[in-house]
Amino acid sequence: MIRINLLGQHRPKSARRPVDTGAALPLLFIVAGLVLGLLFLSYMYFSWQSQLTAENNRIKTLRAEKTELQGIKQQVDAFEAQKKILQQRVSTIEQLQRDRTGGQELLDMIANTVSRTENLWLTSMTRKGNALSLEGSSASINSVANFITAMKRSGYFQKVEIKESKQDDKASGVQTFVFQISADIAPATVGQPAAGQAKSASAPKPSSSSAPAKKG
Repeated sequence: MIRINLLGQHRPKSARRPVDTGAALPLLFIVAGLVLGLLFLSYMYFSWQSQLTAENNRIKTLRAEKTELQGIKQQVDAFEAQKKILQQRVSTIEQLQRDRTGGQELLDMIANTVSRTENLWLTSMTRKGNALSLEGSSASINSVANFITAMKRSGYFQKVEIKESKQDDKASGVQTFVFQISADIAPATVGQPAAGQAKSASAPKPSSSSAPAKKG
């Protein structure tokens, strides 16, 4: 519908009502607070998520290192077991070598000591470890004493003791004494050249008038 102004006057415009900003300000603060809160929570979430990812990666790395170290430990344990077996074998071989060499040196030392003692011979010799037991006969008690003295001076024996010495009643016509001697082989002399061998080379030979010594 068309309206015509016949009076020729401008119609006054209606005045607008003023907006009440006092009521909108708290709402603005609330909205701003919510936005800031969301931004802070988002930052904290992504920060914690990043830390969690880093820790998970670190745990994976540590687990991988642990698995690798366990494998190395198993190899070390295997090497230690193999080393122990080899050491036992070497010790056994060395002990056999010492026993073989020491046995020959022992026989040489006993033979040299008997040969330097007049009128004495051995009938038996028993060895258990480093313990030695000797049995023999002699024409006099002095020969037994000289034999013990020679054993002590050789440096090859220690704790030389006479267990028994008596006259042999079974021997007829000849005075004979039987004896038993115990001694320990000095550990320092095992595997070394017999000291008596060097001494026997420089020792004076028995006079031709003496009765020849016999070796047991």
